[in-house]
Amino acid sequence: MDARFGTFLLPQGEGGRRPDEGENHRMFFCKSHSLIAGLITTLLLLGGVLPRLAAEPSGIDHSRLLVYRDAAGAELPVKTPADWAKRRRQIIDGMQQAMGPLPSRTALPPLDMRVRDKFDGDGFTRLTIDFVTEKNDRLPALLYRPTTQRLAKRAGILALHPTSPLGKHRVTKKGGVPNRAYAYELARRGYVVIAPDYPPFGDYQYDFETDDYVSGTMKGIFNHMRCVDLLQSLPEVDPGRIGAIGHSLGGHNAMFVGVFDPRIRVVVSSCGWTPFHDYYGGKIAGWTSDRYMPLLKTRYGLDPDRVPFDFYEVVAALAPRVFFSSSPLHDSNFDVRGVKKAIPKAREIYKLLGQPNALHLRTPDSEHDFPTEVRHESYRIIDQTLGQAR
Repeated sequence: MDARFGTFLLPQGEGGRRPDEGENHRMFFCKSHSLIAGLITTLLLLGGVLPRLAAEPSGIDHSRLLVYRDAAGAELPVKTPADWAKRRRQIIDGMQQAMGPLPSRTALPPLDMRVRDKFDGDGFTRLTIDFVTEKNDRLPALLYRPTTQRLAKRAGILALHPTSPLGKHRVTKKGGVPNRAYAYELARRGYVVIAPDYPPFGDYQYDFETDDYVSGTMKGIFNHMRCVDLLQSLPEVDPGRIGAIGHSLGGHNAMFVGVFDPRIRVVVSSCGWTPFHDYYGGKIAGWTSDRYMPLLKTRYGLDPDRVPFDFYEVVAALAPRVFFSSSPLHDSNFDVRGVKKAIPKAREIYKLLGQPNALHLRTPDSEHDFPTEVRHESYRIIDQTLGQAR
């Protein structure tokens, strides 16, 4: 493991209140399930079933990235990569307090990929597939496999869709919204691309009432790590060259999985984040539906000061890997003013780890969109990071 990354959970073997532009969507608020989720988590913690994570003091300033807490709770300065490893571990703990624990990745079941449909495109074959994520769950996805023959192996991309009933099909050429076809466009650039459904969109019939997850967010993280497993299992994919990209819902999901999965070397987030205090002026109810993090309501009382992590930390926890954020000036979901406060803080960590130029922010003059110019710039960053020859 590269010590610069800190402590990772190594693999074994929209929060937005408004939907994506022009789309109808359901928020899936379920008060009873949220209460049950909080109660179950408390009981599991009391019973010793879930790991006891370090307590997060109320009112902590999550923007203070260059301090960590020792075992007694005293603050100490982050001066070295080893110090940052301790701070990063505390960030992971805070995220799991809000999201629930990442399930064990030991003894994973076979992927058992099944092909449901096949479409021959311009330079690629697109397969409609499903595969096993864990017992009793199969994840629907699209898999783009380039057809041009090359000796060198290709890089793989995890393409995560925005909020849409279409799910994975939103990021195809015929997805219905301009500037969302990044799965198709990256396949055209020669990448092997997997585009899964996020529960419960597209073809993914998922029941939050009966699952074992504290949050839909953590279920998404686990599923997306399984997508990386599938990419790495393909003979044409170089397992060391994996990236993730997404818009809106997909934008923060790309960040979340990037924090937990060190195999992802570059993350692109469009309209995906802002610190909680800058999200609708700190009104974070939009993050608390079943498919996000119900505990932000049931345990933390919709108070950004009590939430045990924030996006300052999420961005910093991606360091020193490449992160590209497209944060438009007029995005009413994710206020760019918060992004502009967080990026300089995170850059201090990138500097500490020797990669100050790996953090990219673009602020296009648009609303909640992924404009062509900045989107194609993100592709060039992906090309450079993953060494993809065109």
